[in-house]
Amino acid sequence: MRLRIDQLDKHLERPLAPVYVLGGDEPLQIQEARDAIRAAALEQGFDERVMLSAETGFDWGTLRSYADSLSLFGDKRIIDLRLVSGKPGDAGARALKDYAANPPQDNLLIVSMDKFDRGSAATQWYKALEGAGASIRTWPVDAHSMVGWIRRRAGRRGLTISAAAAQALGERVEGNLLACAQEIDKLHMLHGEAQLDLEDVLRSVADSARFDVFALADAALAGDAARSIRVLHGLREEGVAPPLVAWALTRELRSVSRMAGDLAGGAGLDQVMAKHRVWDKRRGLVSSALRRHPAAVWLDILRQAARTDRITKGGAPGNPWDALEGLALAMGGMMFGLGKPYNPLS
Repeated sequence: MRLRIDQLDKHLERPLAPVYVLGGDEPLQIQEARDAIRAAALEQGFDERVMLSAETGFDWGTLRSYADSLSLFGDKRIIDLRLVSGKPGDAGARALKDYAANPPQDNLLIVSMDKFDRGSAATQWYKALEGAGASIRTWPVDAHSMVGWIRRRAGRRGLTISAAAAQALGERVEGNLLACAQEIDKLHMLHGEAQLDLEDVLRSVADSARFDVFALADAALAGDAARSIRVLHGLREEGVAPPLVAWALTRELRSVSRMAGDLAGGAGLDQVMAKHRVWDKRRGLVSSALRRHPAAVWLDILRQAARTDRITKGGAPGNPWDALEGLALAMGGMMFGLGKPYNPLS
């Protein structure tokens, strides 16, 4: 069965298919389709999840072993399989065809690919998965459809955006759905559930040449103290609300803290990156951050973020911008903006 991305929500209201295969040129839509399937599966009693990242050297017997074994607690299981290269190789193709021929009742297999070409859809393994369950392919949202996509997504966040405002936002992000989703999140953070016109959006959405909160988060993760301070000062001069800055830094901190915890638990770096859906172009940035601090230190900085958030909202004494600077520098390996290496024992 083949589904369009806009048919998925309605489909998930019914009992799930045993297999889903996701591929296309829009990673954000693939990620969100996968999340929606997993959420529906949880509601339908699939309480256990196994994440497999099929990279070079992956043992395809692992898939077979999960297919043949019962869940540890007798629960129904989600097998979340990521094809990192988009191609499973000969051994993987055989394993996927074998699985599709007789999918276990108590397993739900989700196969997803961020790299996908039309040739993949013609392979026997892909056709076998599609025949055993459902396939979803995503394609770039063209300029004609972008306004509708923005207004629907904003509506799910409680925002009503005029057509002119949506058009301006689409032009600002140039069809980049991930960037557009981030801008809608920022609008919701600033305005809550509201009706926004063109003037509201132009006032709230920073031009790409100006400093923004995501540039600050990236500079902090990279350990670039000078750029972190420069961007932070730019945000302050532009009148950006301190709680929005705290939100952006805390958002990255939560993600990195979870990844650091998985690494501390024995997971491999590539497996962690796949599990937490780190985009290819951000892997170097995130890897450097994970090497900078162990899990315990990231948790300590996350607690500092909670204090900073209270300060920015007036719930604790202190200067919001000083607190934000200390937080950004701590993420980058410095303590309290004083130029000292961050040391949780000091």
